Amino acid sequence: MEERREEPLERGDSDVITLALAEDHAIVRSGLRMLLEAQPGFRVVAEAGDVASTRRALLGHRPDVLVLDLNLRGERSLPAIPSFLEASPGTAIVVLTMQDEPAFAREALQAGARGYLLKEAAEGELVRAVRLAAEGRTYLQPELGAQLAAEPPRQERPGDLTPRELDVLRLIALGHTNAEIGSILYLSVRTVEAHRANILAKLGLSTRAQLVRYALEHRLIGVPATAG
Repeated sequence: MEERREEPLERGDSDVITLALAEDHAIVRSGLRMLLEAQPGFRVVAEAGDVASTRRALLGHRPDVLVLDLNLRGERSLPAIPSFLEASPGTAIVVLTMQDEPAFAREALQAGARGYLLKEAAEGELVRAVRLAAEGRTYLQPELGAQLAAEPPRQERPGDLTPRELDVLRLIALGHTNAEIGSILYLSVRTVEAHRANILAKLGLSTRAQLVRYALEHRLIGVPATAG
């Protein structure tokens, strides 16, 4: 079931926190629904299994909180966070994922997410993250927060590109097509196209030749050997 439609909230339900669940495994989604709806004042109004249906659910239901997995049917949902917030500006996003690298947490929060925690977290942590997000506050799983705090200051990236955008830029500069990049990085072609558009916009460029030149100048790929 890609989207679950509910009856409109009745009067007197203004204190209810409405939720949408974006998770591509139906069994996991069902478990999340049971957990969250067991909490006083929580109501799941929509469910989705991919990026497109998540966006439709947000447009149709405008939930208070979206609980979002970072991998939806083989497509990374992290780059879609800004578009989700554009579709429903009043929705707070809580990422619930298997991705335990602090860099993903940082990127999600920078993109506009209000919470980030792992699927191995205690149930109470998810409930707390949802409540805080609904209040406009931020929740980061303590273990991830400790790792972020322990990291050395990060070096400024060229054009302030994200790590994934740098990966895409290198492959573009090496001559790979969007389909080939998607296969290498396990991304959909549409996601690669979105990354490419973001890279061009951030760098103020418009052509592949300019991207190749940029990658060479910033030593993102090797400099070709000269003849003779």
